[in-house]
Amino acid sequence: RCQKADLIATMTDTKEEAAAAPPPSDPTIVTHPDPTNDCRGYGKLILFGEHFVVYNAPALVAAVSSATTCTATVDRHPTTGTNTATTLPGLTVQDDRPSIPGYKTEKAEEAEVALNLVLQHFDLDPTRVAIHLHFGGTLCAVSGIGASAAQVVAQARALSKALNRPMTEDEINAAGYEGEKGYHGTPSGIDNTAATFGGVLRFQRR
Repeated sequence: RCQKADLIATMTDTKEEAAAAPPPSDPTIVTHPDPTNDCRGYGKLILFGEHFVVYNAPALVAAVSSATTCTATVDRHPTTGTNTATTLPGLTVQDDRPSIPGYKTEKAEEAEVALNLVLQHFDLDPTRVAIHLHFGGTLCAVSGIGASAAQVVAQARALSKALNRPMTEDEINAAGYEGEKGYHGTPSGIDNTAATFGGVLRFQRR
């Protein structure tokens, strides 16, 4: 069963093993080679100030140990073809996150916009390169737990590795914030900050 209550567990940072993507035979294809997937974004619970954070009031937020993971493959010389998984010709997404019934279908259009905003942040054009994203992890995709922020933060980490482009946590957070715009329009930034840094945080929008 996948319920929000299941996510209020230990708040320690755990490492789950994930299968590494196979090494590409084509040198123009880049895939991060980690044997464990540390490309993750954490879920969150806002403990105080949830409805006031958008007015620049401080809030207290705690990340949960459950997280969304992502692996990414970028092919800069793709074979010409049409992708039917999304409306973006070069983007394919395999979403194996646990979820409540209907969530992924309901959020499909927003998710595609969000993922593309992160790609744009990395100067990746899915009409010119082939990009495959595979999402998994233990965080249940459900509203209220920061699932969207966890997804785009995990995506940012995976692209950073796939492109061999080291990024600071602040840079990952900035990329995640761009992705959150696809889900929320003008996000406060609290969800992607918790998804990036983990732990218990005092957050105040500037």
